[in-house]
Amino acid sequence: MSIIHQLLIACPLVFLAGFVDAIAGGGGLISLPAYYMAGLPPHLALGTNKMSSSIGTVFSTATYIRSGFVYKRIILVSVVGALLGSWIGARCALLLDEQILRWVLVVLMPVLAVFTVLKKDLFVPTERNMPLIKEQIITAVIALTIGWYDGFFGPGAGMFLMLAFIGILRLNPITASGNAKVVNLCSNIAAVVAFAVGGKVLYTLAFPCAAFSILGNLLGARLTIKNGAKIIRPVMLVVVFLLLIVIIRDLFF
Repeated sequence: MSIIHQLLIACPLVFLAGFVDAIAGGGGLISLPAYYMAGLPPHLALGTNKMSSSIGTVFSTATYIRSGFVYKRIILVSVVGALLGSWIGARCALLLDEQILRWVLVVLMPVLAVFTVLKKDLFVPTERNMPLIKEQIITAVIALTIGWYDGFFGPGAGMFLMLAFIGILRLNPITASGNAKVVNLCSNIAAVVAFAVGGKVLYTLAFPCAAFSILGNLLGARLTIKNGAKIIRPVMLVVVFLLLIVIIRDLFF
């Protein structure tokens, strides 16, 4: 397949993935299949996807930070926790069967979707008066747990981070999205370096797609900042169902 055909297939889907990822996480559920559709083998698709999506994430993260929608008191704890959890998860993946986790998620995803639909106050900002130490301990547990999931399996980790930040730490939805972007960006940097060093990035496709990822991320971040829960809730539900479809496909087909 020529590079022109690959770009025509991948670029529009990578734009959509960046848009979704900036709002609710889970953009990789769209962009990674796009690279497979463009004819890339698995490892090259993974590396190219990480490169283009990470560049796009830089811009959505900067948009959230510049607009003041990042809760700075938990950034360091969440980044360190996620990186450590991801490393542990990757080690566990060498020892455990990830099919077990897939079955757990098949049960969990519909429950999560119903919870998101029915719990009307989930995305409503509340008064927060949690002591700093308690807040950072809870953040560390969240980051370690979801970091472990990201290292062990991965899809939808950004969405799970957002839900945890909203449901447990009671961050407002826009700030939760901003903090999730910071954590995702940091955890992706190591993966990008590893794939690049290993020669698993197709740069002739990654960089043009990165431009579309930037556009999608910027649009998604700005719409989130403008509309908040009105856009986050429906996009998050789309991500939940996309993840469920991917998991069922991998289990049965």
